[in-house]
Order: sequence, then C-alpha cells, then structure tokens
Amino acid sequence: MINEQSKIKNQKSKFAFKEWAVICAALADGRQSLILRKGGIAEGPAGFQVEHDEFWLFPTYVHQQADALSAEAHPLFEQVQHDQPSGDLVPISLYAVVDEVIEVRESIVLPSLTGLHVWSDRTVHQRFHYKRLGLFVLPVRIYALPETIVIPNSPHFAGCRTWVPLPNDLSTTDLKPVLSDEDFSRHLTAIQVATSPIRLA
Repeated sequence: MINEQSKIKNQKSKFAFKEWAVICAALADGRQSLILRKGGIAEGPAGFQVEHDEFWLFPTYVHQQADALSAEAHPLFEQVQHDQPSGDLVPISLYAVVDEVIEVRESIVLPSLTGLHVWSDRTVHQRFHYKRLGLFVLPVRIYALPETIVIPNSPHFAGCRTWVPLPNDLSTTDLKPVLSDEDFSRHLTAIQVATSPIRLA
C-alpha cells in the first residue's frame, strides 16, 4: 500500500530541489524512485536537511559527470547532455513527494541500494564517506507536468546548495504520476527492504 505521504498535498509550491539533470531524467522515466543526498558545500555545518516534503526538481548541468554513473546510465547521460537547454533557461516539469526520510549510517547497507539508482557504487561510497559518515535516502513519488515550464536562470539559483525558491508559486493541479500505484509500490518496497537494517523509527 502506498503511504499517504506520497500523495500531493499542496496545490501550489515554489520550493525547488537542485539535482543533476541526468538524475531528474532517471526519476522521470521511472528508472529510480529515490534521491541520495549528502549535502551541498554552502549548507553549513548542519549539512543537508529535508526542509520540504514536496518540491519541484531543478535540473542542473554544471557538475554532472558520466563516470559518476553506472555504465547502464551512460546513454541517458548523453541524451540529457544533448538536450541541455540554453544556460539562460531552467526547465521545470517534475514534482517530488517524499515518502519518508531514511538516514544510512552504516556503509554495509550501500551495496543493497545498487540497482535502485543510476549512481555508480564508487560515487555512492565516496559521498557516504565525505566529511562525516552517512547519507540520506529519500524515497520519492515523482509527478510530471503535461508541458514543461521554462523559467529564466538567475544568480539567485547559484551555489552548492540543495534548496532554492522559484520566482513564483507553480500550480500542481495538472501533475500526473510517472509510475502507476502498483509500480511505485514495488519500487518503495524494494527501497524499504534494502534499507531495513537502518530505517529511522
């Protein structure tokens, strides 16, 4: 059964979550239903915090690298790079709803996540060990707009931080889930099984 948390609650939202465009693409086509997060350089000593349980995905292109991904994801990376919009524009089309917050504190769990995301095992291992041990796993239900909204890029969005407010609230009324209830439930169960030794109470 799908957690009620995975249903859209807000009719409008202006909060956006910065993520590599290739990861956004993997979420969009149902390859994965989770986000892995350590935290941006500009997020201070406290590191990454789940400030919002619903948010727009803000695709970024500057730091993404093919060698940080699994070999199976390289064609997707090449397609995303080919379709990259002008640097003056940001395409907004995906909305994520966090089902729960899981903090992985033991590296022994990381191999269980392989296949549930498009990162390489080496990248996940490096992020887990960066600064302090640990990594957030966010199971998310992804919804898509029927048409992409394009907003102007701005220095306001710059910096190694996760959360940025968009200039205006965007309506969630026309969003449709990327995966069926059945498929999302299957993904969610796989994530829960993979992280079961360290799931938060």
